[in-house]
Amino acid sequence: MADLVFFTGPMDCGKSTLALQVDHTQRTGGRVGLLLTRDDRAGEAVISSRLGLRETAEEVGDDTDLWQLVVQRLTTGQRIDYLICDETQFFTTDQVDQLARIVDELRLDVFAFGILTDFRTQLFPGSRRLVELADRIETLQVQPLCWCGERATHNARTVGGRVVTEGSQVVVGDTAPAGESVAAGEVAYEVLCRRHHRLRMSRAVAQATLVPEPLPFGQETLP
Repeated sequence: MADLVFFTGPMDCGKSTLALQVDHTQRTGGRVGLLLTRDDRAGEAVISSRLGLRETAEEVGDDTDLWQLVVQRLTTGQRIDYLICDETQFFTTDQVDQLARIVDELRLDVFAFGILTDFRTQLFPGSRRLVELADRIETLQVQPLCWCGERATHNARTVGGRVVTEGSQVVVGDTAPAGESVAAGEVAYEVLCRRHHRLRMSRAVAQATLVPEPLPFGQETLP
């Protein structure tokens, strides 16, 4: 039986690395796959990992009908045993429905990889639909860390190193390496624990603040 499997976790947890590893494992077993992606940080038609791995893929757009794409390939003699779909948070809900149809009617395995929530802690439409339809949801076990050392669970967008909570849901960017400054006006991403996401305290703000965390009460109440 074919399955629709959704692998998810915050940024920096190795989703694209795992996508390429799954593809490698499947190909080693003699299977042939179709790789799909959308808005990868490295550019169009590529799945890239922060570890330096990359593989050519089909770029998905708003008007891409995944059902028709796969059926057309199969009816012209191309072999497809499985699909690797990266950055599926950017897929439309219709495209996720098409992936489910591919699994159910064509009996092809679909391995989907994406983050659940945006920088405002709201579910991406594609991810929400995957949660609703997936046969299995796998949370990646590699746990990125917030700058404070706690487990990072939230994706933050920063502009010039400061957390922002307004703007378009989709702005392609990458996580800023630890220890590197972000230029004024530059859009980047950072993974934070819930507490520091709520306080909008990025690594840059914490480093620039003498007291990195405000007290939850006024100092005048101290004895």
